[in-house]
Amino acid sequence: MNTALTKKLKAYLPITEWLPNYKKSDLQGDISAGLTVGIMLIPQGMAYAMLAGLEPIHGLYAVTVPLLLYAIFGTSRQLAVGPVAMVSLLTAAGIASLNPASPEQYLLYALTLAFLVGLIQFGMGLFRLGFVVNFLSHPVINGFTSAAAIIIGLSQVKHLLRINLPNSEHVQEMILAIFQNIGDIHWITFGIGVIGIIIIKYGKKIHKSFPAPLAAVIVGIALVTGFNLTEQGVKIVGDVPGGLPSLTSPSFDLESWKTLIPIALTISLVGFAESFAVAKTIQAKHKNYRLDPNQELIGLGVANFGAAHFGGYPVTGGFSRTAVNDNAGARTTLASIISALLIVLTLLFFTGLFYNLPSAILAAVVLVAVSGLIDFKEPVHLWHKDKADFGMLIATFLITLTLGIETGIISGMVLSLLVVIYKASRPHIAQLGRVPGTNIFRNVSRFKNLEIREDLLMVRIDGPIYFANVEFIKDRIDHWLEEKNGKTKMLVFNMESVTNIDSTGAHELNEWITYWRKTGIDVSMTSIKGPVRDVLSRWSLLEFVGPDHIFIDDISALSAYDHVIDEDALGKYSTYATQTNPK
Repeated sequence: MNTALTKKLKAYLPITEWLPNYKKSDLQGDISAGLTVGIMLIPQGMAYAMLAGLEPIHGLYAVTVPLLLYAIFGTSRQLAVGPVAMVSLLTAAGIASLNPASPEQYLLYALTLAFLVGLIQFGMGLFRLGFVVNFLSHPVINGFTSAAAIIIGLSQVKHLLRINLPNSEHVQEMILAIFQNIGDIHWITFGIGVIGIIIIKYGKKIHKSFPAPLAAVIVGIALVTGFNLTEQGVKIVGDVPGGLPSLTSPSFDLESWKTLIPIALTISLVGFAESFAVAKTIQAKHKNYRLDPNQELIGLGVANFGAAHFGGYPVTGGFSRTAVNDNAGARTTLASIISALLIVLTLLFFTGLFYNLPSAILAAVVLVAVSGLIDFKEPVHLWHKDKADFGMLIATFLITLTLGIETGIISGMVLSLLVVIYKASRPHIAQLGRVPGTNIFRNVSRFKNLEIREDLLMVRIDGPIYFANVEFIKDRIDHWLEEKNGKTKMLVFNMESVTNIDSTGAHELNEWITYWRKTGIDVSMTSIKGPVRDVLSRWSLLEFVGPDHIFIDDISALSAYDHVIDEDALGKYSTYATQTNPK
């Protein structure tokens, strides 16, 4: 097959990259993870569907075809796609605004919402808009995942203790409710949960490939069945509905679309940001494959198309399920295929097997998985190394913890963007001095004993000159000029680190040079990069500064100022300092 065609096929169908090279050693981990997550998906899918206002069966439909489609089109090998609590809540809120007249109409709106989410995400991937995740810096991801892990862990406490807790994403509400209901602990349920945690936490010490989560599920079912613990008040999964999904179709009514598009856009962006943040965190532990944000958008979009046409509702990467999937040994998306097949088989033949599965065991699986995502070392490390990144991590952590997962991830992206803007608006600027006995110039604030002349100010700007930083640059240069008490006769701009100049930067440079020359300070430029020379030429700044004031390096500018080099010698290298692109 043509190499270019093969490369393109692997880009759009990531399964073709890992499947032909599948290792037998990965099979045990994939099977263990696939079965464990598949078992988790049965009660989770049902619960999330009810949270979205749908019949429980539609939650199971949402983890069959969508899971298979993502396994084919997605680039993450551990991400577990399906219904999640936040998307379920957003789905319910969005459909409620349409006031559906019947359950059938409600389902139609849910299918339509899944289709719109798929359309938006697929379109974003096609037009390569996955760059939005570039605003998720490592501190933001770290703060978000640690806080989200705590929120999800606390949400499982009600199953672990069998107490009544509100469905909330706000840690303060959850902790308050736990304290208010702490006296209602069901000790047998708690005991089963603790047994599950011990098995999952320490089972791996028996053997690296020991399927600890699966063992905990089996032990939980055995305890409930053997001691008839349901009569003692232990909560179990109970009846799981049967039947495979039939082909469904979303609505193409424009009025419905107008109402649903805002919530579809919210689910698309929040779902993708959350999904990619989780996928990126897990991928960092493996590093044997590469995540592609654009292909992730396409994979999630196709998965939502599958949900829309097979009785589901909007899906995305699940935080807790992905953690469980990775913790249980998933190495490829074969684990997701196994999970989907297990659910299909369960729907057809085996619903009765999970009847006595205690909810406390599922809570234990989630709790152990997400506990590994809480990072205590990184904040301490950043505190010592980078206070700005530490502040961003803590801010994202606290916002996610107190205001919810979707607010946390969006706030983290905004914080990342603000930090980028702040840093870009305050570029590093160095005043240069000459190293004695050489033609080398260095930053006077870093090195002692440099040759510094009162009649000359040599400045190096490390970054672009554009609308966001021109005032900062001008203020810094004015400050240095004031320190020289009006003795400066020449200002030399070292432009070797200037990468770009926008229209505002060009206009301001013109204004500065005009003003300085009026006050008796001449201006020259050195070491200008080709693309920057092209910009200066377009704005007639090269001509304005003067070809005889533009030099190939700092020593040439200094020699010309001191009149210790003749014009012929300068002219020999003038072309290299001033030439622009003829185009």
